[in-house]
Amino acid sequence: MNEHANRTPPARMPTLFVPHGAGPCFFMEWDPIDAWDAMAAFLRSVAATLPRRPRAIVLISGHWMEPRAMVTANARPGLIYDYYGFPAHTYTLDYPAPGDPPLAARLVELLGQAGIPAGEDGLRGFDHGTFIPLKLMFAEADVPVVQLSLQRDLDAAAHLAIGRAIAPLRDDGVLIVGSGMSFHNMRGYGDPRFAPISDAFDQWLSDAVSAPTARREALLQHWEQAPSARLCHPRGGEEHLLPLMVAAGAAGDSAGRRIFTDRVMHTTLSAYRFG
Repeated sequence: MNEHANRTPPARMPTLFVPHGAGPCFFMEWDPIDAWDAMAAFLRSVAATLPRRPRAIVLISGHWMEPRAMVTANARPGLIYDYYGFPAHTYTLDYPAPGDPPLAARLVELLGQAGIPAGEDGLRGFDHGTFIPLKLMFAEADVPVVQLSLQRDLDAAAHLAIGRAIAPLRDDGVLIVGSGMSFHNMRGYGDPRFAPISDAFDQWLSDAVSAPTARREALLQHWEQAPSARLCHPRGGEEHLLPLMVAAGAAGDSAGRRIFTDRVMHTTLSAYRFG
C-alpha cells in the first residue's frame, strides 16, 4: 500500500491585507497612548489563525514602487528605515528574517509566465511596510521573507493580475500578505471630519472584498468609484491600497472578509483575509 495514499493535502494558505500603522508606531510612545494598541494586538494574533506555519512569506508593501514588478533576492536582507522624525531608538529596530532567493526566482518565473515583466533586486532590504508589521506577526523572525514591489503605474487591474500570477504559491505553504492602509490621506488623520468619510469608504471596501470573485475584482479594479475614494486615497497616493489588490488577485475563488477594524485618529482602518 502506498504510505502516502491516505495523507490529506496540506491546507492552502490564505492571503491577507493588513495595516502597518504609522511609521514605527507600535514601538514608541504615542498620544493618545493606546492609539495603536488594538491594531498591535490584531497583528500579534494573525499567526495563530493560519492553517499551518508558513514556509515563507511574500509581502507586498506600499513603500516600494518600481517601473516593473521587482522582488528582493537577498539571502540576508537589511532594513530600510524609511520614516522620518521618530525617536532615535526606532532606527535601531531589527528584524533579522532570512530572505529566500529560490522563492524570489520562482516569483519572477510565475510573473513572467503571466506576461508580467519582473526582476530580482539582490541588494534591497525590507522597508518599514514589511518589517514593522512582521515584528508583531512573526516576532521570532524565523520565517523567510521575500518582498514584492508595486508597479509605479498604480494600476489596480495590473496589481490584481500580479496577484493571480503568484497564487500558486499558496499551495506551497507561502503566505501572501499585502501591507498598507485601507485609509491613507495624511491630511485626514486626526481630523474628525474624516470619520464619516472613512466609514463610508471602509464599508464599501468591506462589501467589495466579501463579494463573489468576479464581482469583487470588478469593484476593486474600479475602486475610484467608491464613496469618497479620492478623499481616502488622494490621486497618485493609492500605493497603500494597491497591496490589497495583489492579495485579492491571489485569492482566486477564496472568499474574502474583513477580519479587523478600528478607529485611529478619527479614521477607520481595516484588515482583510481571503480564504
